[in-house]
Amino acid sequence: MEVRLRDREATRERLLAAARALFAEHGYERVTVRMIAAAAEANIALVGRYFGSKAGLFGEVLAGEPTVRQVLEGDLEGLARRLGEYTAQRMRAEPDSPILRTLERSAGDPEIQALLSERLRTAVVNPLAARLEGDDAMARARMATAVFLGVGSVRRLLGPSDPTPEDVDRLTGLFEACLRGRE
Repeated sequence: MEVRLRDREATRERLLAAARALFAEHGYERVTVRMIAAAAEANIALVGRYFGSKAGLFGEVLAGEPTVRQVLEGDLEGLARRLGEYTAQRMRAEPDSPILRTLERSAGDPEIQALLSERLRTAVVNPLAARLEGDDAMARARMATAVFLGVGSVRRLLGPSDPTPEDVDRLTGLFEACLRGRE
């Protein structure tokens, strides 16, 4: 029985790795369950057995990826600067993270919009709001999230650019305004 469990887990991990790579390369809508199974050298039925559906598999890929959490951690006084630096890095050509590439290629797919919305809430907006004080913490967290998500959209539409120190300063100022509570 031990060998079977290890084989099951190994197959599940191969499916996740294949899905992560294919979603990052092609986006959600262009990847089929058949493609994922073939890349993982697994039976196509195992996707359904382990994940329920392609959308379920995509959700597992999202859950296993790093988030912006490390940027949110640390002292509150430096948060706007860390967000400015993180966002400036997203101005570059292609995100280093497969999950960011996947999200950028797949955000408009109606089949997974609920998954993406939930992931954005649980990985970014809610943890950021929890760091802020005041009644409007959620609104401020959503505004700051819109700023760094918007940089990815601009990069896709206008092309990449290397951020300058001035860009980091400007973004930091935007985040300071977003995060500041009512006075």
